[in-house]
Amino acid sequence: MDHSDKGLTRRDFTKVAAGAAASFAILSGRPGKADANVDTLKVGLLGCGGRGTSAAINILEGDNNVQLVAMADVFADRLNSSREKIKNSEKELVAKGYAVEDDHCFTGLDAYEKILQTDIDILLEATLPYSRSIHLLAAAKAGKHIFTEKPVAVDPTGIRRVLEAAKICEEKKKCVVAGTQRRHHRPYMETIKKLHDGAIGEVVALRAYWCGTLPFCHDRKPGWTDLEYRLRNWINYCWTSGDNIVEQHIHNLDVCNWVMNGHPVSVLASGGRVWKPREEKYGDLWDNFSCDYEYPNGVHMASFSRHWDGCAENVSEAAVGTKGKSTCRDLAPGVDETSGYIWEHRDLVAAIRGNAPYLNELQRVAESTMTAIMGRMAAYSGKLVTWDDALNSDLSIVPDVVAWDRPYPVGPIPIPVDKSKY
Repeated sequence: MDHSDKGLTRRDFTKVAAGAAASFAILSGRPGKADANVDTLKVGLLGCGGRGTSAAINILEGDNNVQLVAMADVFADRLNSSREKIKNSEKELVAKGYAVEDDHCFTGLDAYEKILQTDIDILLEATLPYSRSIHLLAAAKAGKHIFTEKPVAVDPTGIRRVLEAAKICEEKKKCVVAGTQRRHHRPYMETIKKLHDGAIGEVVALRAYWCGTLPFCHDRKPGWTDLEYRLRNWINYCWTSGDNIVEQHIHNLDVCNWVMNGHPVSVLASGGRVWKPREEKYGDLWDNFSCDYEYPNGVHMASFSRHWDGCAENVSEAAVGTKGKSTCRDLAPGVDETSGYIWEHRDLVAAIRGNAPYLNELQRVAESTMTAIMGRMAAYSGKLVTWDDALNSDLSIVPDVVAWDRPYPVGPIPIPVDKSKY
């Protein structure tokens, strides 16, 4: 896929061989302090929306020797708004850490290439899910440490690209932390450690929920091309977001994978679209998914995700064992409750400086993203989908060319007899 402003032909990204699914160890040793001689770590923000802006604030407020020196986004207005919010922050460490000059601000579809050419140590990858795998592979090849938001891809093709990036980061000893922040929230960490140690006996069942309201939905403004509208209203289109099971429910699926120390081997799913009106602004997504995941030892996880306004909400996880049950964060009384959004950056910086074990979470977040994608594939197709079949699928839902002057029609809304989106 080409991301240049001119919309050139498809950029070749080498596909990982079918064997890319094979697990490789996340190293637990410390890096060779390649960055230990850097008193102040330089950070670049790629993707200046709400989540990216918050990630930049979080990394600055978590360490007094980190500076934000570069910013990039497809849209200038979004970059400028983010820039103003960060540099005018009332938080002392955030304002102190802002050091972005005009010549280190980049816009356009190729902005990711420009920011990677700077001397940043850490890339904050917070662009849209459809492009994230391309940016992660480019950042890995550029030798940057990475913080990446989730999900890391929207289809199996993207997942294999992320697995390639994970290997490159491992070889270069570059640290990576993913925005599945529950992994860095101390109550979750302590509770799941206890679950692994047998606190509720053998885990026999799991539940995962992301049942909430529609996050946002924008009307098209005069002058917006199809692409601009898709990118500004991105959460409502499958190729830009991956559907709600991928974009949001990944958090809860990731916790269940964490409890199980691995990913499911198969999934049977259903769902549909019953609440969202059939209008362009609501896109081509389903608004509810129900999935039955099975892990290698026969344990099943019941998964529910939906976007229904005005209905009961539930965003949580639960594990049931032979000796009890847990919410996956309830067995840690008195543990530091500081937000995982801050701890994930503290942990990344500590690992980069050699003050904590090396971190490379790319394979893990790729597996959790793939867990969500295979749930969508099963629901869209109406078939039982296995892990191996899903991961090795040649499915790619992102357009080959992404350019301002091209049409990007919406839909059709997937139905199980239509095999175009699974």
